[in-house]
Amino acid sequence: MNYKDIDKRKSAFIFELDNVLYPEKDYLYQVYYLFANLLEYTELVDAKETTNLMIDTYVSEGEQFVFDRMAEKFTIAEKYKANFDNLLITAKLPLKLLLYQNMLTLLQEVVVDRKRLFIVTNGNVEQQVNKIKQIEWHGLEKYLTCYFAEETTAKPEPDVIHLLMQEHNLQRRDIMMIENSETDRLCAEAVGIDYINVESFL
Repeated sequence: MNYKDIDKRKSAFIFELDNVLYPEKDYLYQVYYLFANLLEYTELVDAKETTNLMIDTYVSEGEQFVFDRMAEKFTIAEKYKANFDNLLITAKLPLKLLLYQNMLTLLQEVVVDRKRLFIVTNGNVEQQVNKIKQIEWHGLEKYLTCYFAEETTAKPEPDVIHLLMQEHNLQRRDIMMIENSETDRLCAEAVGIDYINVESFL
């Protein structure tokens, strides 16, 4: 699917951030790399081994187990948990985050067609802002309006979408949501807006 396949009457497009516009692992893996280098400096733990363990845990068990598995293997003091949590939110990454190529193309086509772009994202507001600032937007950032659901009520609650519609004078029929989760689908259905799974574009 591409932009020309979408109903031409849609005038506003809503995107989640993580794993819709860019792969979230690209952010997390760089955070793991930075933290591993901190540990190598302070505890003389091999950074490559630590990074690999964190990535393997992320892939096999999920993000929430990464620090625990690392602490178990390397008997890292609990004092580093605060450092790790803070780095997850505020990290200055070595490399820019890159949009999925097909999503970059879609965003560009929406802008050329003079339609509106919105990011509506769940998650820690400071962390999501940090990610947005480190994405290579290719000049698209000036066309984006961002809403952070945690400032109202997290999706799937529809409050943030209702707020967006009110502030931008949009009707349900005007909007298309590009989603990647049951959370977003439930939110879109609660509001009564159309949605397409991101996999259709990737």
